[in-house]
Amino acid sequence: MSPFRKAFTLVAALVLSLIAPPAPAAPATFTHPGVLVSRPQLDFVKAKVKAGAQPWKAAYDQALASSYASLSRTPKPRAVVECGSYSNPNYGCTDEREDALAAYTDALIWYLSGDARYAQKAIALMDAWSATITSHTNSNAPLQTGWAGSSWPRAAEIIKYTYPSWPNSGRFATMLRNVYLSKVINGSNSNGNWELSMMEAAIGISVFLEDRTSFDKAVTRYRNRVAAYVYLSSDGPLPKTVPGSGLSTRDQIVKYWQGQSTFADGLTQETCRDFTHTGYGIAAIADVAETLHIQGQDVYTTDVGTRLRQALGFQSKYQLGTAVPTWLCSGKLNLGLGPVTEVGFNALHTRLGTAMANTQTLTERQRPAGTNGLFVAWQTLTHAANPA
Repeated sequence: MSPFRKAFTLVAALVLSLIAPPAPAAPATFTHPGVLVSRPQLDFVKAKVKAGAQPWKAAYDQALASSYASLSRTPKPRAVVECGSYSNPNYGCTDEREDALAAYTDALIWYLSGDARYAQKAIALMDAWSATITSHTNSNAPLQTGWAGSSWPRAAEIIKYTYPSWPNSGRFATMLRNVYLSKVINGSNSNGNWELSMMEAAIGISVFLEDRTSFDKAVTRYRNRVAAYVYLSSDGPLPKTVPGSGLSTRDQIVKYWQGQSTFADGLTQETCRDFTHTGYGIAAIADVAETLHIQGQDVYTTDVGTRLRQALGFQSKYQLGTAVPTWLCSGKLNLGLGPVTEVGFNALHTRLGTAMANTQTLTERQRPAGTNGLFVAWQTLTHAANPA
């Protein structure tokens, strides 16, 4: 290569890096347990629960009293989980999600209490499914896989790295790779909460499998989707779109944003659909950001954190009862954000010191935040005022 051409190539690479910095690479060494909750975070909670401090003790009691923590729970695995639109049909869908949430609940209680019965129950649930399931089918299969696939690795990480024996952990890892990761890793061009939940599953599974290639691929899709899910005025007159989405005109984008044609900081692609689905998207954004934080990638101080902060604040304001202006969703919102604010609020407010008045009011009002029965569970317990 000539000196001129070499110099030109170096300058071009520098310019490109300034325009579009590459996404951070997967860690050389993964941190375990490292999906949504870390050992320092768990140790912080354990000390608070032992001391009877609030809100952690109330949140712990809530989880312990739930059906998900029942030591008499019988797993209900199926070889093929078939999930249609709006849960019709529902062949094993609810059972799978609830068993996955139960395994996570049991894993948390095991670590916080030291009662080995809960670790053994979590293992029994995970072993039953890893011995049985082969696939997910029908129209909601990608979303179902994302939801259950977000909970399983949280449980698996705690058990594998804090409990002395799990003989079938290798079989569970094979299940995660073949049945779950393969279904979610390539994302979805459906509503944004789908792909965000799918990337939460993909990133959590990649941590458990220590799969750096899948981790990097999922993080790239996640960052693109966050940018296309939450609007910032710096985006320009229209929201961003995901590469390959096929959305190229204003009319197409407005239709995709549920008919909303006026955009404001913190508005999401599903705000005008309903706050429940919007909450799913916000929860997945925060959950992934937290896993990345544990793995040494700080996205809270990047564009991701800005969008998360604005989305939390915008939705919280209206969830708290602020009058809906006529320009927003034709003046009518379907509320019901769900227990989804703790992780993002803790990261941005507790750790980074950002004032978030509306989000704080809503978060504290909802404590202890329980579970949505899908993939969000016990986040007051794990993340309220948690500095780790």
